[in-house]
Amino acid sequence: MTSFWIVTVVLAIAMAALLVLALIRGQRHTGPAEAFDVQVYRDQLTEVDRDLQRGVISEEDAERLRTEISRRILTADAKIQSTGTAGAQPRVLGLVTGAFIAAFVVGGSYWIYAQIGAPGYGDLGLAQRLEMAEMARENRPTQEEAEAQLPATDDTEIQEEYAALVQRLRGAVAERPGDLQGHILLARSEAAMGNYTKAYAAQQQVLSIKGDDATGKDYADLADMMVLAAGGYVSPEAERVLEAALTRDPQNGVGQYYMGLMMAQTGRPDVAFRLWDRLLRQSPADAAWLPPIMAQIEEMAFRAGVADYQVPRLAGMPGPSAGDVDAAGEMSPEERQDMIRGMVARLSDRLATEGGTPEEWARLISSLAVLGDEAQAIAIWNNAQEVFADNPDALDVVREGARAAGLVL
Repeated sequence: MTSFWIVTVVLAIAMAALLVLALIRGQRHTGPAEAFDVQVYRDQLTEVDRDLQRGVISEEDAERLRTEISRRILTADAKIQSTGTAGAQPRVLGLVTGAFIAAFVVGGSYWIYAQIGAPGYGDLGLAQRLEMAEMARENRPTQEEAEAQLPATDDTEIQEEYAALVQRLRGAVAERPGDLQGHILLARSEAAMGNYTKAYAAQQQVLSIKGDDATGKDYADLADMMVLAAGGYVSPEAERVLEAALTRDPQNGVGQYYMGLMMAQTGRPDVAFRLWDRLLRQSPADAAWLPPIMAQIEEMAFRAGVADYQVPRLAGMPGPSAGDVDAAGEMSPEERQDMIRGMVARLSDRLATEGGTPEEWARLISSLAVLGDEAQAIAIWNNAQEVFADNPDALDVVREGARAAGLVL
């Protein structure tokens, strides 16, 4: 790395020296206009003598011309003498300008490299980058370490009646450790309350009870709770659970999404992009993992070196009208964000006044989360639980939207 900086500094100084040298040479060969005039007048005197010898002019005319030319030489020479001291000023100015150019070239080059380069890194070839990614994957924090590093957060507002029911459920499963349905319900309830560590502990008990009958979805749910408990980080323990989920169900969308996230977190955006792009094209429009993928895949494509990536339009996925697209093309990023918020607000108002399908409720919750309005997403999720309390199938659809928003498992 030291040799790189030595070569860089030497090249920058050499380029600056060439610019300064060209400036000084230009000044050296440039003098006052009167000096040029004097040379011209002297040539004219020589020409007068030559014309006199050839008989072109008379002696009287030659004398008159010599007198006039000599007068002009004296006048020009006087001007040269009067500006002789001032002539040193351009040379001083040239040296100052040269020093400024040298400082600008050297300092400017370093500043540009500090902004767009990677100070401290050597030349990283593909093999070395892959090796570093593998080392990052092997040496990343454990689940316990990741959970310990998370800052304390405010407790999610939970209705007292619901909290009391969960407390009784905890006592019930403690007395009946083999109660499969009780642990399933407890895992979901703890996740709904934001107690993800307790949620995945209950889900681990579900897997223990099921044994060989545990499905890919059971393992994917466990990994989901572990990732949420670690603040969105995929730990080595969660990765092993994801591998178990995908071994049982290679098409599991939750498992594929989190496996791509793990690759992105360990320096393999190329693998993450391929996983997410394939999952994006294979998933139904109401899949819970689509909103987080849609929010991140363009950046992942850029990191993977795919500069011209276009997010595919999925069949069945609602989108803006042609007029909305035309208007968005002329908007600033802030105006487009305001337009999206307006569309989400209109959907929220319609669901509140007219009702809607479970898919629309799920879409609203996940959209609010993407916009960063988590408090409103939680409020909509709580409202949806009341609206669909008597319709478990519909509530499961809405829960998928809450899952995509990170509110439940």
